[in-house]
Amino acid sequence: MAVIKFLFYLLAYTLIRVGNFVEKFIELFIDNIKRITLSIHRHSKNILSYSRRLFHFRFPKISYPKFSLPHISFPRRQKKQAHIGVNSPRIFSRKRRFVVNFFFFFFGIFFSSIFIFLPILGYVFVSDLPSLNKLSVAYIPQTTKLYDRDGGLLYEFYAEENRTLVALSDIPAHLRQATIAIEDQNFYSHPGFDLRGIARAFVSNVTDGEFQGGSTITQQLIKSALLTPDPTITRKTKEVILALWAEQKYDKDEILELYFNYVPYGGTAWGVQAASEVYFGKDVSEVTLPEAAFLAGLPRAPSVYSPFINSENVWKKRQLTVLRAMVRDGYVTQEQAEEAYNQKLAFEAPQTSIKAPHFVMYVKDFLVKKYGLYAVERGGLQITTSLDLDLQQFVEAEVRKTVEENRYLGIGNAASVITDPRNGDILAMVGSRDFFDREHDGNVNITTSLRQPGSTIKLITYTAALENGYTEGSLVQDSPITIKISGKESYKPVNYDGRYHGMVPLRIALANSYNIPAVRIAQKLTPELILEYGQKMGISSWRNDMPYGLSITLGGNEVTMLDLATAYGVIANNGQKAELDPILEVRDSYGKVLKEKDVHPVQVVSEGAAFIVEDILSDNRARSGAFGANSPLYIPDKRVSVKTGTTDNKRDNWTVGFTDNYVVATWVGNNDNTPLSPTLASGITGAAPLWRDVMESLVKDEEEHEVVIPETIIEKRCFGYEAYFLSGTEDKSRCWIPRPSPTPATQ
Repeated sequence: MAVIKFLFYLLAYTLIRVGNFVEKFIELFIDNIKRITLSIHRHSKNILSYSRRLFHFRFPKISYPKFSLPHISFPRRQKKQAHIGVNSPRIFSRKRRFVVNFFFFFFGIFFSSIFIFLPILGYVFVSDLPSLNKLSVAYIPQTTKLYDRDGGLLYEFYAEENRTLVALSDIPAHLRQATIAIEDQNFYSHPGFDLRGIARAFVSNVTDGEFQGGSTITQQLIKSALLTPDPTITRKTKEVILALWAEQKYDKDEILELYFNYVPYGGTAWGVQAASEVYFGKDVSEVTLPEAAFLAGLPRAPSVYSPFINSENVWKKRQLTVLRAMVRDGYVTQEQAEEAYNQKLAFEAPQTSIKAPHFVMYVKDFLVKKYGLYAVERGGLQITTSLDLDLQQFVEAEVRKTVEENRYLGIGNAASVITDPRNGDILAMVGSRDFFDREHDGNVNITTSLRQPGSTIKLITYTAALENGYTEGSLVQDSPITIKISGKESYKPVNYDGRYHGMVPLRIALANSYNIPAVRIAQKLTPELILEYGQKMGISSWRNDMPYGLSITLGGNEVTMLDLATAYGVIANNGQKAELDPILEVRDSYGKVLKEKDVHPVQVVSEGAAFIVEDILSDNRARSGAFGANSPLYIPDKRVSVKTGTTDNKRDNWTVGFTDNYVVATWVGNNDNTPLSPTLASGITGAAPLWRDVMESLVKDEEEHEVVIPETIIEKRCFGYEAYFLSGTEDKSRCWIPRPSPTPATQ
């Protein structure tokens, strides 16, 4: 106890003396400055005198102003008698008091830091570090499972650790070199971390745009095996300390061998041996240089660079980066790198069982944006999706059949999506004829790709028209029109059938998809208003900073199939938009619910306008002028609304239709935009028969329900049938067609 008391008094005395020490230090500093200044002044005179004698000439006399520093005096306080056994400061000289103050000041700091604070902090930090003994058994990621709405398993992310241990001596030299070149250039010289590598990665990320990490191979091994990937200073500090310790415990080749046997290479491929078998169907010892460059680039982001998920240009770019790094470090020549890059890789077909692959990858991206890549791939999430697996498999078969039976029309691919407009559920998603057909980019998901929608986008134009002064009885002129665009050639829209139909009611113009009436309406409404309606109805690809002209009403601006389904879902759901959400429930690895579907539709257009558009698109008699009375668009005894669309040169052919419970969108075309056959007839061949088969299977067992007319709708006899008008607009239409003008209009 006496010792502790003495130390306490010693520390207190030290802090008290700090003030005196600072005071004396300043005073001595100023005194020294003064002495140095006067010494320079004196010696400068001696130099001038010597120069005059040496060179026998006289310099002009220079007068220096007298310089003196003001005297600075510090208030002194009365010193008490010595504390804790130390005599009064008056016993010591001025310099001795300075030395004593200096000693006690630094002694107190040194003693407190070394013997109190640092040991406590060090103990807390070190005790929290994982044991390096775990490095040999590694951290086992938990499997994330994806289910359909009825509990059927769709896919398991990292369901098994397909790992086969391999000795470093069995790994080809070019694979080791490729990995070191791209991941850790100074692996054999650094102590576990590399400051130059961190700086080099930072510069590369800023200048080249190619993501590179600053972590060494040792750090990556430590992070993967023992730590979490949280981007915090504490985690990074632990990573560096453990990397330093690992370098003391293992030699470089042992660390490299652990790295090759531990890190994930994508999917269920854990370790380089499993990766070689999964991607190339061979032992790792047989891997060639181009294959080695591909494998070395995978660990940075397996799900990004996997050829089974993304298109060739993604992993090919990464392979090129690896080869350039090998050239930089002298492992291969430029000629060898170019030859390796130009060699086509033959990948093995994926052996992992996966159902609804386009949907699975879409959901994965959806979840990564919400929970992060680590949680999705290693977090053991249990995800129940909205997919109906039986329906999905039926649609997949129909898509394949459509392509096979219609190749004579130039159709090389097809896609379809089915949603529930009431809650945004995605019930089926088929992004192409064959997800695994890499030769024809089968992994590209057409339902999420931007394509021109053709006349299917007129749904938005006519919805906007009904809410801005038009009625279904409004007469629109269908005659030749020339749109003069400043600085460009004049634009002359034509109808699909190549004819003009004079004055036509809006109902007939929409039902038969006449182009010229749609352009005239767009002129009155302005493209900006159509853009506004498209955005609020769900077209997310339309942005305000992009140029839009009258072609917006004919499908000149690209959209995705999912966005089209959302917009049509607004009309099907009485004007309310329910955002598409493929997730019903997410649970963590302990069964705790992280997310449950919570639907909050938003009214974006009036119920009355939605009802009128739905009624027009379900009117088989109204559209019979263009499509005939028995087209694939007609399902007897069922109230189904439908709209077709075909782009210029017939590159894209669409059919989108809906009931109260379903929205079905179908597309046929070619991924490379090769035009379809000129004989393809929209609404009769192409996407329409596919749509008909899918929609008919959905509604065949449903009982037809009574049509509920909104209170805001007024019925009125018009053009020989019962027409519907928004309340207050029923008297705007004359409901008779005047004699057409013989003179074509030009605007």
